[in-house]
Amino acid sequence: MLPSLVKRQQISKSMVYLSPVLAFVLSLLAGVILFIIMGVSPLAALHSYFVEPLSSSYNLAELAVKATPLVLIGVALSLGFKAGVWNIGAEGQLTMGGLCGGVVALYFYDQQGFYILPLMLAAGMAGGMAWAGIVAFLRVRFNANEILTSLMLSYVAGLFLNLMVHGPLKDPDGFNFPESRLFGDSAMLPILIEGTRLHVGALMALIAVGLGWVIISRTLLGYQIKVAGSAPAASAHAGFSGARIIWITLLIGGAMAGLAGVIEVSGPIGQLLPSISPGYGFTAIIVAYVGRLHPVGALFAGILLALTYLGGEMAQIQLNLPVAVTGVFQGLLLFFLLACDVLIHYRVQFGKPALAREKR
Repeated sequence: MLPSLVKRQQISKSMVYLSPVLAFVLSLLAGVILFIIMGVSPLAALHSYFVEPLSSSYNLAELAVKATPLVLIGVALSLGFKAGVWNIGAEGQLTMGGLCGGVVALYFYDQQGFYILPLMLAAGMAGGMAWAGIVAFLRVRFNANEILTSLMLSYVAGLFLNLMVHGPLKDPDGFNFPESRLFGDSAMLPILIEGTRLHVGALMALIAVGLGWVIISRTLLGYQIKVAGSAPAASAHAGFSGARIIWITLLIGGAMAGLAGVIEVSGPIGQLLPSISPGYGFTAIIVAYVGRLHPVGALFAGILLALTYLGGEMAQIQLNLPVAVTGVFQGLLLFFLLACDVLIHYRVQFGKPALAREKR
């Protein structure tokens, strides 16, 4: 009696939207088992992860700081994934965006002016777009798999940033540490709430959510994106340009990832380091799927995943848990979400595969 998967005739829409909640609950249960195996009180660990980050106004501001890059990238990736364009390399686009914005900040190191920060943001977005443009060119011109090219370019970007910080951009007064100068005041994002690190980048993330919703719900481009992803043959028959959609979705993804990168270096970090992201570009893939490829869903999913980052840091301090547990939590969430999706689209049937096909 071998189990087999049989495609469902109808899909429950309610389960499509409830599945992220179910996946989160299952992740919590798996986390409890994990903490027991590690010899840590599950209640104390879950309190550190999911209650402590919400216990004060400062922690809430920190949550928004960490959610900002995740929401920015998650919204953009949602558009691409909905079109069937699998941009896995947002981490590299974020890195190049932060590097390009940082170069502008260091160029104007000894100057003050209102123009520096806009130039940095523009350079960061251009850097991310250029990096994603390589992926789009290879996909459209040579039909290269964008999953592989974007992923490999992420590692190239990380090594390039490392090279720059160890070489031309290294602080000459930094005692040979691999880091750039601290950015000037004009190159730093304004703080929204005094006494916290919450900056205007959080407002940019909210604007990105609104723009993403308008694009996907109220524009012809959004309609083309949805048709291209759900019915490629119908999209081609309608005359929609597949190459144009690939270029647009990848460039939007690169621009938003680049913006997230420059926001990180001009916000919480304040300089260039060998690594400017704990993996926001990769985590944003989970954000997009937990948010069901919808910009508003990406907002809530970004906050949830930011909670795991912040909670992981607190658990590391309070319970001496390794930071890798955060990655395990995020991986469990994606695993259970995908498992739910499989059961939403297919039902399990026991019997010989041939008989299963006949019954269909």
